[in-house]
Amino acid sequence: MSTESSDLEGQMKARTEAAESLRSRGVNPYANDFRVTHQIAELPVDVSVMTGEDGLTAESPRYAIAGRLVQVNEMGKARFLFVRGDRGEMLQLYVKADNADAFAAAKELGLGDFLGAEGPLFKTRKEKRALKCESLRILTKSIRPLPGKVLQEGSDVTDVGLLYRQRYLDFIVHPDKVEIFRKRARIVSGIRSFFDGLGYVECETRMLLSTNGGAAARPFKTHHNALDIDLFLRIATELDLKRLITGGIDRVYEIGRLFRNEGMDRTHNPEFTTIEFYHAYATYEDLMTLTEQLFEKLAVDVCGSTEIDYQGQAISLKAPFRRATMQELVGEPLTGKALVAAFEQRVEKTLIQPTFVTQHPIETSPLARKNDKDPRFTDRFELFINGREYANAFSELNDPVDQRARFASQVSAKAGGDEEAMDYDEDFCRALEYGMPPTAGEGIGIDRLVMLLTNQASIRDVILFPQMRPDET
Repeated sequence: MSTESSDLEGQMKARTEAAESLRSRGVNPYANDFRVTHQIAELPVDVSVMTGEDGLTAESPRYAIAGRLVQVNEMGKARFLFVRGDRGEMLQLYVKADNADAFAAAKELGLGDFLGAEGPLFKTRKEKRALKCESLRILTKSIRPLPGKVLQEGSDVTDVGLLYRQRYLDFIVHPDKVEIFRKRARIVSGIRSFFDGLGYVECETRMLLSTNGGAAARPFKTHHNALDIDLFLRIATELDLKRLITGGIDRVYEIGRLFRNEGMDRTHNPEFTTIEFYHAYATYEDLMTLTEQLFEKLAVDVCGSTEIDYQGQAISLKAPFRRATMQELVGEPLTGKALVAAFEQRVEKTLIQPTFVTQHPIETSPLARKNDKDPRFTDRFELFINGREYANAFSELNDPVDQRARFASQVSAKAGGDEEAMDYDEDFCRALEYGMPPTAGEGIGIDRLVMLLTNQASIRDVILFPQMRPDET
């Protein structure tokens, strides 16, 4: 057994014994009857209007707060306890020996414990805010010590994988990271508000499907025992949402998880969040305008400006965005998969400022409408920012004969070894035969959008629980 493991076991044993000692004296180390009157972030902060300790009276306002103990400073007959609350806000508690019960309780607390305290606020001799403890009690005993001296002297955790696997530990060590996920919640809320305001209907579609379609990706496969059939976790919400358009809901959207059984890197996780939205009687050009409005609004709401910094690169999300065909950007008359390959190799990473790349070849766009002027291409765009794709949209294919031919081509591609090709979805073709109105649809990767608006380099930093290799410890 390593010295580190032995030390950890020893500390956990001592903390467990401390909890048992409290129980034996009638003190519940996991109490749930303390009532908080104020979050630490809600307490007054203006020290200039606070009195010193000698100025406290029976009429001074009292506050009941709770939080995690992160540091202790002993000063003979007094102790300063530093407590962290919601949003990482800190408060120092002043416990004097003349308050025997509170002082005794303070001596039994360990770093990482949760405590509850009541008393008035005052100004210390060093012009700092403090709460004078009139009562103090343990609320939760921390059995496992935090790594190193992270609470007193900053993080010394070098195992980044540990922090991703144990996000709760990451937040304890780096409370500032919680702000990323508060912003994520605001972004998702802002997206929902934007589409609700335009009359879209939020819908929830199936996650388990008998066919694999809506995107070019490998699915996760499972088996339903009661029905004795294989099912796939959805790789897109597209086909079901277009079924709803066919059924008469002219504007629909869904914010939800997708699952793709493929590689992981700084911008890919096997489960991720998107919004897909579909608008009857609209074209892909209409959605370019809508996308500009959405990105511009979110940038202002979350970042305060359309001019943002992403990993040292200045990005302007001010509309209008640049628009160019894929062939124009490649600069030579290629078609089909050769055009896409040339674009990905030579152009994609150079698109720093927001750029709508339009007119994708039909071979790589099995669900998009053919361009009326040049049927080799489709009415489709992808939005690129800082060399990455953020959105994919097109005027939807609603010709059932054309769609059947495209599905047949996908089936042939799969038979030839293309594991990302779609299945033949007979029910979707049947829906198109009933008639789907002219429609445009789009998908936006929310995780990447959050990365952009919170200036994070890795998708793992904007997903609370990213997929990781199994923990071998």
